[in-house]
Order: sequence, then structure tokens, then C-alpha cells
Amino acid sequence: MINRLLNPLLFSMLMLLVLSTQKLIAGGLDDLVLFEKNEAGFVLSDEGQTASIVLGENDYEGVKYVANLFGEDLKRIGLAEPKLIIGDIPTEKNIVLVGTVGQNTLLDELEESGKLDLSDLRGQWEKSLVQVVENPFPGVDKALVLAGSDKRGTIYAMLNLSRAMGVSPWYWWADVPVDQHSVISIKAGRFVTDSPKVQYRGIFLNDEEPALGGWVRENFGDFNAKFYSHVFELILRLRGNYLWPAMWGKAFFDDDPENGRLADELGIVIGTSHHEPLGRAHDEWRRYGSGPWDYSKNAKVLTDFWTKGMERMKDYETIVTVGMRGDGDEAMSEGTNIALLEQIVRDQRKIINKVTGKKAEETPQMWALYKEVQDYYDKGMRVPDDVTLLLCDDNWGDMRKLPNIDAPKHPGGYGMYYHFDYVGGPRNYKWMNVSQIQRVWEQLNLTYSHGVDRVWIVNVGDLKPMEYPISFFLDMAWNPEQFNAQNLFQHTVDWCAEQFGEAYAEDAARIIDLYTKYNHRVTPELLDENTFSLENYNEFERVRNDYRDLAVDALRLYNLIPNAYKDAFDQLVLFPTNACSNLYEMYYAVAKNHQLAAANNPEANDWADEVQQCFDRDSLLTVHYNQQIAGGKWNHQMDQIRIGYTYWQQPEVRKMPEVFRVEVPEISNSEKVFVEADGYISIEASNFQQSRGSDKIHWEVIPGLGKTGSGITTFPQNEYPAETDSIYLEYAIQFSTTGAFEVHALLSPTLNFNANKGLRYAISIDGGTEQVVNMNEHYRGELGQWQAERIIDSISYLVIEKTGIHHLRLRVLEPGIVLQKILIDCGGLKPSFLGAPQSELKKLD
Repeated sequence: MINRLLNPLLFSMLMLLVLSTQKLIAGGLDDLVLFEKNEAGFVLSDEGQTASIVLGENDYEGVKYVANLFGEDLKRIGLAEPKLIIGDIPTEKNIVLVGTVGQNTLLDELEESGKLDLSDLRGQWEKSLVQVVENPFPGVDKALVLAGSDKRGTIYAMLNLSRAMGVSPWYWWADVPVDQHSVISIKAGRFVTDSPKVQYRGIFLNDEEPALGGWVRENFGDFNAKFYSHVFELILRLRGNYLWPAMWGKAFFDDDPENGRLADELGIVIGTSHHEPLGRAHDEWRRYGSGPWDYSKNAKVLTDFWTKGMERMKDYETIVTVGMRGDGDEAMSEGTNIALLEQIVRDQRKIINKVTGKKAEETPQMWALYKEVQDYYDKGMRVPDDVTLLLCDDNWGDMRKLPNIDAPKHPGGYGMYYHFDYVGGPRNYKWMNVSQIQRVWEQLNLTYSHGVDRVWIVNVGDLKPMEYPISFFLDMAWNPEQFNAQNLFQHTVDWCAEQFGEAYAEDAARIIDLYTKYNHRVTPELLDENTFSLENYNEFERVRNDYRDLAVDALRLYNLIPNAYKDAFDQLVLFPTNACSNLYEMYYAVAKNHQLAAANNPEANDWADEVQQCFDRDSLLTVHYNQQIAGGKWNHQMDQIRIGYTYWQQPEVRKMPEVFRVEVPEISNSEKVFVEADGYISIEASNFQQSRGSDKIHWEVIPGLGKTGSGITTFPQNEYPAETDSIYLEYAIQFSTTGAFEVHALLSPTLNFNANKGLRYAISIDGGTEQVVNMNEHYRGELGQWQAERIIDSISYLVIEKTGIHHLRLRVLEPGIVLQKILIDCGGLKPSFLGAPQSELKKLD
């Protein structure tokens, strides 16, 4: 009907608006939760009582595990701890009934009595139901049913509701606080979360040294089940289901037998990367292998090796990697032929068949077309139709190959291996988030539109600091169709609202949006002094200033945000912005140093000092992240080296960029001269050519006193010069014009404390006739603009009859006169609050 009433363009705009205002996170349950008592719905907790959580005896152990997490979430929110009851129905007014279709007889009873319809869940993949059921059992008024079509569907029903109640998936991994409530109700009704559009959705912990590895060993001893339990929980809270575990020097199944068991219990599907066939980690070949990693020469040993891997995980839900690459994630030798590779896959499938006792096609398998393996595919290599073809980006987020949309459908489906982190040429990128979600969406939308929906896996490096792109990736994997070019920023806003609250969401989202845009231009590891142009379009200074402004914005927001959110905000917004901005400052300074040093300009030395300061600041920022955020919880997570690259691989130690210093001969004050330019002369008072005191009175600079430089005055301050004393400052000036000029002595606003006589000084040129000026004799206690502006502009005049070098002398007749700056208007001095910048100061010829 709407289509008939609106023209197509208006209808499209309306639908776009609807899409752009939908919540793109939290499993679609946001609107169900009320933080008030609602008797029409389901009162989950009120008056210090929380409804008990009831599970069936035969439900999955993973469901029971997550039910405990759900109960802990209720405590995090501030509610009373719920009881966890298995099998029995308590005689309570309200209960939470958690169960999986086909595994929970209590759900069956409700369906048989006509109080619950599970027909649209039965046989579905990871589908969830939230429903308030009236009078479900004798003695129970209401049940909040959290049900799933399968184990993960039930788990998502609980964790999606936790998320809607305010428990961020990043509560542990990014220290996001949980808002406290004393009452929570769930609206009445039946709410179904549809199955995900992509079947397997996960992350790959990779390139995990030194940062993640150092942190894990300090906190857990090893990559064991204690560590992985946190990873599994995060994946489930983000509605993922798939993991490639850390692999360099690690072996998931071998390091801790509990790793595989716990993953399977929780419904986390474990896969292995593109060069780790049949569940054997790369490091296991180092531990247990013998002979060459070459099937043409060592087939018997490799077959035994792979068989043990398959036996170890045969009872787990998994996707088995098939195929083979060179040892250590290297390409196969040039002589490798397609026939041999196809034979390897056939023999691996025989292992799968023998170990599982089932046809090979009944065990999910995957062949990764990574790097040179895609070339084999393009040259005609094929695997059985039931094997998923895992396509890959180019390691930089650009899709290398997608299915031909006109080709027959591949029964095993297609997957995509994507990168937020990479080790390899031309440079690693693994320190900071460089993934702009606009580009991620564009490439993954392209991927999905070509039918790639079986597996999405993304390399996330150390996991931190990729928190936001991980969230976006898994949200998009759940339903790519909910995103469009116009609502991507809204996702960032929604995500920030979940972490920091609605009041700060838009500002935080803008900072994340811009810092990832800047990092996507060029990764921190590739950035150097030659990246941007100093000469053309003022480019380098502009990008430096853009990042500097963004860091200032992040710091302002950090200071505004409530203290409880500061650790999370620092990790997710402030630190990445501040740390990357500092790199831009450093490399800009390197570029300026090199440019000025080539011209033998002494200012090169100032920029060399700036480089050193930025290099030191980078180290201090690392210490701050590692040892100060969240009380040092994340120590080592910022250990990744990012400065000092000389080729693709990270350096062993950080090294400051090379800078050059220009030798500057010492110039005494007596050799300095100020040069007239643009119709004025501006002198900072402390840069005198000569000063003269007496045996009782001396001049002294007070560093930093003044609007632009430093102040200078006489001491002791109670010693008064005699009229005949010559207590003066003298300045050499090169005039290029002649005439009668105004001289502005900018003085600190000292009052006429000497019985209203005023404070006097004498001014002269080249030792000629003095003009005596009383800077404040007219002050009689009234307030003036000069006091508020913290300056007295004392004006006198001098006459220059010929061009060239002249000497301006200022002689004090009373103590307490603090000179900050001298301005001489030669016809071009323009009004300004601080006075014109200091004129060029050069050595006398």
C-alpha cells in the first residue's frame, strides 16, 4: 500500500531513514527492557528479589555455563543474585525459563499445553526466542522464556538480553562499567531473533607477540583455558561462534586439553589457519614432527601427524582445514604441482573418514585460497564440492577473488578471510586499529553480495586495540543486510552509547570515525617524514594539525566523561588518538629538521629537540597504557614496536628517527641587531644588546613573565637610582625607513605605589636627547582596561633621520618597572592583542 502512495524515490528515502535509525547492535532486544516495574510485562527484579533461572536437566552444559554468566550479569547491574535451578519448577511468582528446543522437557510441556509455539525455531540455526508466558506452570504466574533453536541460540537469548540491560560485551576486555538499577522489567510479547546471515563468524588471534603473548603469560601463565574462557565469552557476547586460536609458538589443543573441551562446551567452533591442516597447530610440527614438511618426500610421517590431530578433535564441532602450504606459513615450492595438492586433500579426507567413522562430507571442511593457493585454484585445482572455499583479501582489506555470480552454486559454500592486522610486506600493521569501517563495509558488502556467507573470519592480531572493528565485523556478519552507506556512522554512535552512555556517544563516535580515517590513509608503521609533502599545499602541517586537533577533542571529552568510564574511554578513544597524533607530530618534526638542516638553518635544532620529545612521549604513552589504565590490568598490551622500521618486519628495539643538527656559533648580545620589516620593529625585552647597572642595582630576566616572552626589571626592588645613574637597556635596530615613529613600551601593569608619583623611564636614540615618560602617574585607584588586559602600553616618540643601525636606550628612574616588549611603528604596525611577533634578529655585519 505504501508503494502505491509514494513515488519510488520518496519510498526509497523513507526506507533508508528507517534503516539508518534502527539500532544496529545488541541483538534487537533494546526496546524490551524497562528499568521500572511493569506488571503488564515480566518483573525480572524488584524489591531486592530476582526471579530464579530454571534450566532443564538435559540441556547443554554450555547453556548451564552461560546461565551462570547471565546470573552474574544481573548482579553486575545491581540486582539481587538469582537462584539457578535445574530440572524443578520453584513455586515463585515469576521465573526465567532457559532452554534449547529438543533438550528441555519444560519447553515441551509449554508447547504441548498451547502456551508456547516453538515451531519457527525447530531445525533453525542459532535462532532465539524471548517471550513472556502467562501461568506457565501451577503456582507460577509468569515465565520469561529464553529459548534457542540450538545451543548457541539459547546462549544468545541470554547474552542478548544482558546486553540490552546494559552489560557491554566489552565489560571485561575494555573495562566498560555497567549502570546500576534496582528494578528491571521485560515487556510482554513474543520476540524472535532471526538466524544469522553468515553461518560461521569469528576472529583469528595472530601475530600475538610481543603484546598479547606478554600479557597472557603475566596474567594466566600460558594460552590456557583460563585465558581462552575470556575470549570465548567475548565471542558469544558479540554473537560470534568461530575462532582461529593464537598460533605462533602456541598449539591450542596441545597447550591445554581443557581448551578444546571448553570451546566445544560453549559452542565455539575451533578452526585452524590456512597452513595448519586437520587441527594441527604449526608449532606442533616443531614439537613432534620429523623430516621435511613435504608430502612428496614424507607422506607417512605427515599422515600420522594429521591423524593424531583429527583423533583429538573428532568429537568436537569444528571446521577442518584441508590442503597444505609451505612450512611456517610460506609458499609451497615452485615445483609443487596441482596433482600432488589434490592428492593431499584426498588423503586428508580419508583420514577424516577413518577417524570419525563417517563420510568425509559429513564433517565440515575448508580449503583456504590464501596467497599462492589461489593461483593453484585459478590454474584448475579443485577439491570436493562439500569443502568450503575460503577466499581471502590481499592482507590489506581488498578482496582478491569472489565467486562468479553466474556460476553454479558451490555446495560447500564460500568463506572470507579478512585482515585487521598483518605481518608482511611492505610493512607490518599490528600496533593500532587502522580499519575504517566504511571500507570494511564496502568490501564485505561486496563479498556478501557475491554469495560468500558460509564463513567470515578476521585476523585481529592481539585482539586489543581492535575492539571497535571486531564489534562491527561480527555485527555485520550477523546481518549484512541491515547496513547501508548512510547508517554506518550510526553504528559507531550506537556502539559508543553502549560503552560510554548516550550523552557522549556522538562526540566519541566522531573521534573514532576520524582517527580510523587518518590511520587508514597510511598505517602508523608506514608513516615517516617523507609520507606527506612539506612544500605542496602545506600538506604535512595540515594533517599534523588535524590529528593534533582530534587529540585535543579526545582529551576534552575524557575530562568531561564520568570517572567510571575513563578507563574504557582511554583504551577505546583517547589513547589511540593521542598516541597516533604524537607520531604525526614526531615525523612532521623530522621532516622539518631535515628540510632546515639541508639549508643550514639553525631552526633545524629546535625541530630535532621536538623529535626527541615526541619519541620520549611515545614511550611514556606506552607506560601509561600498560601500567596505569585500569590499574595496570593491560600491562604488555602496548609492547608492539612501531618506531624504527627499516623493512617489512618490526624492529627488535625502538629507534628514534635520524635528525641533524646545525652548528650555531655563539653570538653575544653585543652582536645582535633587530631588522625592520613590514613597517615595524618588535623586540622581546629580554633580547637586549647591552645592559648596564651599578654597584647596587642590576638587571634580571624573570623567565616566562609576560604575554609572549619574559619580563626584565631591576633588583633589588627597593633600591632607587639617582637621577644621574645610568641604569639602562640598549637594543640595536636596523632601520630601512626614516621618520618620526611611535615607540610602544609594553610594561607589566605596576601601579604608582610611590605616593602616586608614578614610575618613570627615559628613552633615547643613539645617546641623544632623552624623553622622560611617566608610565602610571595618572592612576588614582580607578580600575582600567589596562589592568584587565595585564599590560600598560606606554607610548613615546623618536625620530630616525637616516637608515641603518641605531641604538635604542631605555633608562629607568624608579624600581618596579617590568619591561615585556618594545614595538616601533614605522608605518606598518597593525593592532593586535599580543603585539606583532618579534622581528628578525641577526648578527651585526
